[in-house]
Amino acid sequence: MIVHRLLALVAVIAAGLSAPATAAQPASSPYAADSKWLCLPGRADPCSTPIATTELGANGYGARVNTKPAANPAVDCFYVYPTVSNDEGMNSDFVPGREEKAIAEEQLARFASVCRPFAPLYRQMTVAAVAAFATGADIKQPAMIAYGDVAAAFRDFVRRGNGRPFVLIGHSQGSLMLQMLIARAIEGDPVLAKRLLLAIIPGYNVLVPQGRLVGGTFKSTPLCSAPGQIHCIISWTSFRDRNAPPPGAIFGYADKPGMTVGCVNPARWGAKDWEPLDSDWYTRSAMAVPGGPISWSSQGSAPTPYVHTSGLASGRCINDGARGYLSIRTNADPKDKRTDRIGGEVGLFGMFLPGWGMHLADIAVAQGDLVREVGMLRPAARNRRQ
Repeated sequence: MIVHRLLALVAVIAAGLSAPATAAQPASSPYAADSKWLCLPGRADPCSTPIATTELGANGYGARVNTKPAANPAVDCFYVYPTVSNDEGMNSDFVPGREEKAIAEEQLARFASVCRPFAPLYRQMTVAAVAAFATGADIKQPAMIAYGDVAAAFRDFVRRGNGRPFVLIGHSQGSLMLQMLIARAIEGDPVLAKRLLLAIIPGYNVLVPQGRLVGGTFKSTPLCSAPGQIHCIISWTSFRDRNAPPPGAIFGYADKPGMTVGCVNPARWGAKDWEPLDSDWYTRSAMAVPGGPISWSSQGSAPTPYVHTSGLASGRCINDGARGYLSIRTNADPKDKRTDRIGGEVGLFGMFLPGWGMHLADIAVAQGDLVREVGMLRPAARNRRQ
């Protein structure tokens, strides 16, 4: 029942946000104030903190590294965080709590090593909004409030960027907001469309006609289909191998005839076979995991909040009719010293929701790949500015 209600929630949000904007643009944006931003380049915030990470390989824990912001990256990143707010009411406030700061550190801070990070605070739909909808509440207005903030922040981001190329990054509700932003504010603007080098928007369905790369969610911005491509979309929803999304799943299953859910392998765009994934895992998570808490190494607890693994997990894009998803498998070896398990499923009421797949691992399972790929955009960005 909860999954079907959430499907209805998604449909209402999408319908509300697809309506053309009619309100006049404000003369000045609240996002001109730095206090409305969770992360900005050149200041102390969750995206400037060095990220203590330990390499984890077959021989156990290895070198420790501290990821830190780049001195002069050529690309800007605009990030919209997923649903994390535990504020009361249907929309969060503009005061960042522990959850907003933690998710920015986990999902965005590493990108600061290759791009200037911009993360607006926005009045997102809260965790409570889902519960309220389950009792019959109308969430169209909260959805529009959330998108209105993101759109206003993006306008200020464009002003601050002064013509620089940019990357969009989101997850879950953040990816939904960026889908709407691309469709409403970027695709119809040739200048902005040219500046958009890449959109990384996993954890929310991007619909495309079966067998095609564009034509559903987006009119002119295609899914990336080859390494090094620009002006394209990277999107996927993660499901454990041999656990395909069931019919009607909230993620990974298209709800429109003739459509499928787009999948771009984050390890190698356009790949159809299994590809090893470069992952960064948060080791202090309290989220439930199938099989119980993870022991990251036989050597004991991880010495840092994060561990980096190469090839512990592999991913393969699967498109089968309405289904489209990134199948994830763990390359377990009981003889080595690292974990044989990874998590990512969404737990609720003592069960894991089958229609959500490995939603919580969408970014972590391929973060090393994503950071590397954004870093490789720098030469192309410089050439485009000459």
